[in-house]
Amino acid sequence: QVQLLESGGGLVQAGDSLRLSCAASGRTFSTMGWFRQAPGKERDFVAAVGWSWSNTNYADSVKGRFTISRDNAKNTVTLQMNSLTPEDTAVYYCAATNYGLASRNPGSYNYWGQGTQVTVSS
Repeated sequence: QVQLLESGGGLVQAGDSLRLSCAASGRTFSTMGWFRQAPGKERDFVAAVGWSWSNTNYADSVKGRFTISRDNAKNTVTLQMNSLTPEDTAVYYCAATNYGLASRNPGSYNYWGQGTQVTVSS
């Protein structure tokens, strides 16, 4: 059975950093990514990484502040978030797929975690 388990969310102040982790079990994936959903909004793409670290993709809103990485041996993906702003407040979801390379499209992902809350106060 495939499971994605996120950890690392919390409440921080603007300008702080936070590190999210996602551990996959049951199988490996060519692409792992992060999406986020704020209250009343659609689920938005944040970042994705292919099996090779050379294949990464970032939303414009997080480029230069967030870094996605993965440990293929441990089957984990990490999102390092720096210079956080209140606009980054959302539930963050880990996602995985073997279709599409570092895709921005949530429809390309067929496995999702339960989500972890990130709240950034001003």
